[in-house]
Amino acid sequence: MRNSFHRFSWPPCGRKLILTFAAALSLPVFLQSQSPTTLPKAPGAEVFSLTPEPGSFTEPSIAVNPNNPQQVVAVFQDNAHASYSRDAGQTWKSAEGVAPENYKISGDVSTTFDKQGHAFICYIAFDKLGTFNYWGHGATRNGILVHRSLDGGATWEKNDFPVAEQPTQPGVPFEDKPYIVADTTNSRYAGNLYVGWTRWSVTDSKMLFSRSTDDGKTWSSPIEIDRTPGLPRDDNGAAEGFDAAVGPDGRIYAIWSQDDFIFLATSRDGGKTFSRARPVIHTAPIMFAVETLERANGFPQIAIDPRSQRLYITWSDYRNGDLDIFCSTSNDHGKKWSAPVRVNNDPVHNGADQFFQWLAVDPVDGSANVVFYDRRDDPTNTTQTVTLARSTDSGNSFQNYAWTTDPFNASGVFFGDYIGIAAYGSRVYADWTEKPALPAEQESKPVSKAEAKPEDKAVDKMAEKPEEKKAEQAKPKRRGTVVKVGIADFKP
Repeated sequence: MRNSFHRFSWPPCGRKLILTFAAALSLPVFLQSQSPTTLPKAPGAEVFSLTPEPGSFTEPSIAVNPNNPQQVVAVFQDNAHASYSRDAGQTWKSAEGVAPENYKISGDVSTTFDKQGHAFICYIAFDKLGTFNYWGHGATRNGILVHRSLDGGATWEKNDFPVAEQPTQPGVPFEDKPYIVADTTNSRYAGNLYVGWTRWSVTDSKMLFSRSTDDGKTWSSPIEIDRTPGLPRDDNGAAEGFDAAVGPDGRIYAIWSQDDFIFLATSRDGGKTFSRARPVIHTAPIMFAVETLERANGFPQIAIDPRSQRLYITWSDYRNGDLDIFCSTSNDHGKKWSAPVRVNNDPVHNGADQFFQWLAVDPVDGSANVVFYDRRDDPTNTTQTVTLARSTDSGNSFQNYAWTTDPFNASGVFFGDYIGIAAYGSRVYADWTEKPALPAEQESKPVSKAEAKPEDKAVDKMAEKPEEKKAEQAKPKRRGTVVKVGIADFKP
């Protein structure tokens, strides 16, 4: 999640984007001879583009207004952007004034609607990152901010509200990968907003939490909710990947990944205090390599069915060799968890990766919905489509549906660290990142100095030596990404 990927270097969950062209040249390219997907198409499936022209667009999130399900907001980064729909996703418009004005970079976005039907976007903001993957070393001023819309995402207030900010000074920590959650229940804590995130320092990583009781205008001093701090690097062993769900009684269920476990901590007092965090699900390492991607992770998500209070956790790991999506459930407020159920239904050990899942439980019909990238139809395991998995039997099994059927290659671009999904009233929304395909002649066409984009020049300055200039001009043109929204309708 980060911004301005041509000029800065993003961390895996809130850092800069770094593109390696030499590696991109050696990666397999998309083959037009791919066989069509064998999955049934998601009912009522439609796909819309939020970004007509490719750019540095990644890491989207999406939310539906429970007070008015016609209102949907989709957000994405580089810098922070928002699009909105007032007709249940049939048409989309871009919103203005979403990114902070006083920081160079904003990203790692998430979004939610609160009890009043106000829309929120949460993001990190900074001017310069520290050492690659060691983000607490040498960072400058940075923070986590929340921006609010009172009209369903069409317009955003001029001022944002700081959750946590760090001034430039020696040893400043780096605040990273936040996620925002709202209490939309009828509990005594209804209307509260919650944000959890990772704080990187030079010695460790901590899972922090803050709450707002005044519609996002002020935020409590952060509290640490991890059991023990994690390692200080963003490529394994850190306390990272916060997500949370709120039960009908206002109980908060917060999870994250650390040391090959998914940890859970709960709060019964509106986020003032938390139970001691405990490991509830053992996973394979949560950071892993996916061919053609700069980096990849299997960070978990949690959701709750407000009717049954059944909890769901999804994540991805490589216990089967290739990457798979898994789901575990709990019927006793998170004390005990079921054996993992494989969400993707292609053959086990077939060498196809499924990754970057996100979870939403429909509060109206109780279905569990999971979106992910899917490589089952590519024998080379290098291109992907988008799949929707849906469970209507309490997470015991998942039916898989094709949301898209044209595989695309993600090499040569920053692809992000996550995608998003929301569900309400048997209607499911998801947003994701794609890299548009170019004609073959454009794929291999070298880019000259005159053709290079200004942002490309900023990071890839032409070499002074003639032989280096030649090598620079032989590089393929940097490719951009687009953000798309998919809709599926399971209403009878």
